[in-house]
Amino acid sequence: MRTDTPWSTLPARDHLLARAGDAAGAPVLDVVVPVYNEEKDLEPCVLRLHDHLARTFPYAFRITVADNASTDRTPEVARRLARSLPGVRSFRLEEKGRGRALRTVWSHSDAPVLAYMDVDLSTDLNALLPLVAPLISGHSDLAIGSRLARSSRVVRGTKREFISRAYNIVLRSSLAARFSDAQCGFKAIRREVAQRLLPMVEDTGWFFDTEMLVLAERAGLRIHEVPVDWVDDPDSTVHIVRTATEDLKGVWRVGRALAVGALPLDRLARPFGDDPRDRGIGGVPGGLARQLVGFCVVGALSTLVYLLLYSLFRLGAGPQIANGGALLVSAVANTAANRRLTFGVRGRGGAVRHQAQGLVVFAIGLALTSGSLAALGAASGSPSHGTELAVLIAANLAATVLRFLLFRAWVFPDRDRSGGGRGGDAANPAGTPAPGPAAAPADDTHHELRNVR
Repeated sequence: MRTDTPWSTLPARDHLLARAGDAAGAPVLDVVVPVYNEEKDLEPCVLRLHDHLARTFPYAFRITVADNASTDRTPEVARRLARSLPGVRSFRLEEKGRGRALRTVWSHSDAPVLAYMDVDLSTDLNALLPLVAPLISGHSDLAIGSRLARSSRVVRGTKREFISRAYNIVLRSSLAARFSDAQCGFKAIRREVAQRLLPMVEDTGWFFDTEMLVLAERAGLRIHEVPVDWVDDPDSTVHIVRTATEDLKGVWRVGRALAVGALPLDRLARPFGDDPRDRGIGGVPGGLARQLVGFCVVGALSTLVYLLLYSLFRLGAGPQIANGGALLVSAVANTAANRRLTFGVRGRGGAVRHQAQGLVVFAIGLALTSGSLAALGAASGSPSHGTELAVLIAANLAATVLRFLLFRAWVFPDRDRSGGGRGGDAANPAGTPAPGPAAAPADDTHHELRNVR
């Protein structure tokens, strides 16, 4: 997984119109059309798209043809279109891959809103302005066209419909994705988001879209969905079986990276509220809901482990010894899991200190549970095993609430508001601009990018 992104969080979204005229002629929107051996369809596509934008789009625009190492006349057609139509340019890549083409062109674009669509123009172009409007206004970070929305009108075969919906189920069940259509070739993103997000996306092919959306959603970025009218291209050259296989491999890779906390998604965080007045609000707990969910999941698993260990240790020891041993083992595992999964601390920095503090919290929990067992023994003499477990569960619930409060306020305090990061991760000083890719000259019409990885 790529992790070489700037450390500072994203700036607040702003309305692009306020500074659209200050960009020395740069377009507001850059629409990329990735192509591979499309000598027949490329010219009709670009002419139709250019005519639609010229007639209906109220801002400056650019169309970029991204040629993925075509071996037919596609590069020649792209160059001719760039020479003859204003606002059209071409890129040439020497390696195939839709994801590679989008990353390359988007990384070099100077437009604040970046979009792409398939060369067959299966999606009705009337959805283009609704797609990019939330990004121009500052409402959203990404926007996608959805063929699976209730109000979408789609014409395609049963086989592709089944595959699309099955893939959507896979994403929802394995990666907890909430967006409805990952593979529709009709998407847009704000440039400052792309600068941070694209270096984290590893795939260079068809899974690129899905990986980008999953990471954006997990980072809390806002994804706007637009119902689209879509007509299947019967001449599509996409190899369904090979693409599906690569997508499943990508789902496994991304799911594993998310499970172990290998992705620095905190670098994609937005400030609380994009209105300047919101930034002065104090005392707002950051990420409290997400931390509560993570803590509850870890706590439930830890409780099961604790009860199993207690039952096992109880076979050869008394209740106090069994309780202490089970609680000690589960507490160490609980602290490690909460450190990474709940509070987002990565790396080894501070790990020993965190475990030491966790043991103090463990001692408090031990006092609560041991005291409950002692009180039970004093009250009933020889309680049954079931009664012991019931008392321990109640005592552990009380200890869990206290453990969360201590973890949040003492063991893993939120230092983001004071300029620091979690777990010893160095952050850029507030207000330091994040380095971004160099902007391509606005008046260039043809670029050669060779050996792009």
